[in-house]
Order: sequence, then structure tokens, then C-alpha cells
Amino acid sequence: MNTITTHVLDLCAGRPVSHIGVRLERLARDGASWQLLSQAAADDEGRIREWPGLPPAGVGRYRLTFAAAGHLPDAFFPEVAVVFDVRDPAEHYHVPLLLGPHGYTTYRGT
Repeated sequence: MNTITTHVLDLCAGRPVSHIGVRLERLARDGASWQLLSQAAADDEGRIREWPGLPPAGVGRYRLTFAAAGHLPDAFFPEVAVVFDVRDPAEHYHVPLLLGPHGYTTYRGT
């Protein structure tokens, strides 16, 4: 299992958001640009457990960008970017997204 995983749920429908596109990026050492590490689509349960071609995560700042408009065409937020820090690469970082047409929330899961 990768160090970084995610899960997307539709708050209005009360169901997983399957096949939503997600990009995983890491902040470059210069602190000014993001490097694409991998991209994937959530499975039928709204989860991304594995990222194609992703090397093990190291200490650093990461960003998950969710293509919300692909799931909710009238979404106020067409994409949602969640930025977080990996401080201990030995830990698992699960970053769920709860998505609605006019808002979202996230947290560090288990």
C-alpha cells in the first residue's frame, strides 16, 4: 500500500464518488513549483489505494487535486486542492474528501 491514499464521498448522495480524477503532486525543492508524481481515478468505492508509478513518499509538502466538476457539473468548486505535509514517511497518510455541490471538507483519516 502506498504511503498516501484517499477516499472521496458525495455528501448529498451519501455514496462514494467513483472514477473521479485525482492528481498527486509534490512541492519542488525551490518551493515555487509543483511536480506531478502520479494521477489516478478513484475505484468504484471512491478510493485510490495505489498510485501508478509512485515512488515511496518522502518528507515534504504534497497536494491532491480532485476534479470535482467531472462528478458535479454545477459544482461551485470545479477542482479541490488539498495540501498537506508528510513528516514521517513510515506513517500512512489517508486524506479523505467529503464533496458537495457548494462545499467540501477533508481531514487526516486512518
